[in-house]
Amino acid sequence: MIKQARSLPTDKLKIVYISINGALYFIQVCIWIYLWIDDNTVVIFIGKIFIAVVSFMAALGFLLYGGRLFIMLKHFPIESRGRRKKLHEVGSVTAICFTCFLIRCVMGFLSAFDSDASLDVFYHPLLDLIYYLVVEVLPSALVLYILRKLPPRRISAQYHPIQ
Repeated sequence: MIKQARSLPTDKLKIVYISINGALYFIQVCIWIYLWIDDNTVVIFIGKIFIAVVSFMAALGFLLYGGRLFIMLKHFPIESRGRRKKLHEVGSVTAICFTCFLIRCVMGFLSAFDSDASLDVFYHPLLDLIYYLVVEVLPSALVLYILRKLPPRRISAQYHPIQ
């Protein structure tokens, strides 16, 4: 029996995705507003832990869903067109995003529990640049490079261009 990708409805998935993102952004904005009103070390600690936990959940999500997609593609027939390319794309994007968010998680926890390991190094902007290049810019550039080719446009069955 050949396993094929199924066309499952994604309407509820979109609502859940928007709701979770909205709630996380709302909590983050509330933390920022509270810190703006009253600079409290406990709230700073909670904010750092919050970002670290969100980064860990994102890393776990990429690992679970990217891994599931990779395994599903691996079970496609060997002669499937583009299988090897898609396996490489999915595996690379999953590994890059998982590693990026895991680094952010570890650095977030480290900065929350060790006051010397602050992520905001205003006195040394080169360290800030290196950190954000490694966890933000480089992974984004790699993912864009890997996914640089868009799929071909589908041409409607009723419309045929004049040759």
